[in-house]
Amino acid sequence: MTLWTPTDDGYADLTSHDSFVAGPPHNTFARLRREDPVSWTDWSAGKGFWSITRQADILDLNRQPDLMSSAQGIRMEDQTYEEYLARRTFQETDAPDHTMARIKVAKAFSKPVIAGFEGQIRGLCHEILDTALDKGTFDATKEIARQLPMRMLGQILGTPDEDLPWLVEKGDALIANTDPDFTDHVLDKMTTDEYRLMPFNSPAGAELYDYAKRLMADKTARGDTDGILHLILQPGRDGSVISETEFRNFFCLLVAAGNDTTRYSIAAGFQALCHQPELLGQMREGQIWETAADEIIRWASPTMYFRRTATRDHEMHGKTIRKGDKVLYWFVSGNRDDAVFDDPFRVNLARSPNRHVSFGQGGPHVCLGMHLARLEVRVLFQELAKRITAIDPAGPQKFLRSNFVGGIKELPVSVTRA
Repeated sequence: MTLWTPTDDGYADLTSHDSFVAGPPHNTFARLRREDPVSWTDWSAGKGFWSITRQADILDLNRQPDLMSSAQGIRMEDQTYEEYLARRTFQETDAPDHTMARIKVAKAFSKPVIAGFEGQIRGLCHEILDTALDKGTFDATKEIARQLPMRMLGQILGTPDEDLPWLVEKGDALIANTDPDFTDHVLDKMTTDEYRLMPFNSPAGAELYDYAKRLMADKTARGDTDGILHLILQPGRDGSVISETEFRNFFCLLVAAGNDTTRYSIAAGFQALCHQPELLGQMREGQIWETAADEIIRWASPTMYFRRTATRDHEMHGKTIRKGDKVLYWFVSGNRDDAVFDDPFRVNLARSPNRHVSFGQGGPHVCLGMHLARLEVRVLFQELAKRITAIDPAGPQKFLRSNFVGGIKELPVSVTRA
């Protein structure tokens, strides 16, 4: 069987979310890597931008935060300064603000702390997989990939289990705000100015913030002062405390990014298993677990790009990036760069080294949740491999309508139990 391959003509409009509804336009990225690795795009809906598509260039620029700033937004869209201040999280800041915010929560996401969750994750996987696999045929994204990060989110935030489906629904409305399957306020299909000061320009941000305030009030009343949310509220080394707006945006970021990216990595892993049957055999033999999670995450590339803004003029591949220009690092392209990855359109669970850039490696903004994502992906597929002997596609897959978050939103599969 053939693993999914791109069908775009090599000249996709990267500003259009519709260019991604059949999956990322990898033929376009391949052409840009070959012919125009620092490519300028005009955009009718805002200022144009540069696309960085080669992995080596992405890593090079990511190591230069003084040259490429995060403090004017990380998405393609333009924002006024008022909108930027209202929506920003620590992702959209530079040092020292980014450093101080990250220090507050880094311990909670450190590798040793996350390793302590393995038992809980494995227990959740038992419940989720046994429920789904008993159906024989099901949507792997909905029944499995969505469930594990959602339920782990509850463990991290300290939220009641009954609230989790609503939280994830609102998180979807935020991060997939260009897909009508996830929101009634589709970013490029209607005027959303009413919500321009909300996270992701979405009314779901206001709903999540109201929820967060109630949650924190309840936790404080119970004397429950453990966990990530209380850590972020503690004064920094200089005595500064996070503002209400910053707390709202941090909570929204945890709910959205902390769930969606792992969900779509797991879904991509199921897609690979469906089309490369040898992968399940390798998982059942159990020799690839040191490398498997990173390869699945490379294949998924759930965050397709982050934007930076040039702080000074910079020459690159014969082009001049001007101060103030928007620059997009296309991680999804870097992860298919055949100058780095042998046979990049096949999943190789033993791939090593695996220099993927899905976590924004190389710079100060490397993903805070990368250890949790790796652990969830590894444990989920370890437990799956124990339970099935075959998995096949059972219908067409559907991708998100988004040029920012890449993911399979529907993936019907049929399994044979072990």
